[in-house]
Amino acid sequence: RAHVSVSRVALVACGRLAELCLEGENRQPAADTGAIEAIVAAMLAHPQVAHVQEYGCWAVACVCVGTDDAAALARMQRTADAGGIELIVAALQAHPQVAAVQ
Repeated sequence: RAHVSVSRVALVACGRLAELCLEGENRQPAADTGAIEAIVAAMLAHPQVAHVQEYGCWAVACVCVGTDDAAALARMQRTADAGGIELIVAALQAHPQVAAVQ
């Protein structure tokens, strides 16, 4: 979070969070330590950097994946409460030519 203004740091951080959360047991601990808010902050700080938006969307998906338990639904709600839905829509609209964002 200390370097969210540096797009390369935001990109790598979002990518690493996504990779970690591919493993189901890492999703809730990541959310509990503020990963959702950190991803949102990175996306907010770099709306015109397509790769940050791409990796941010990927990270949100990886943290929130799973619809069959209360914890996953709570992570989804937390993302929505943090403005994640609006950010993902904004990323889609800002980068229509970038297939990875779409």
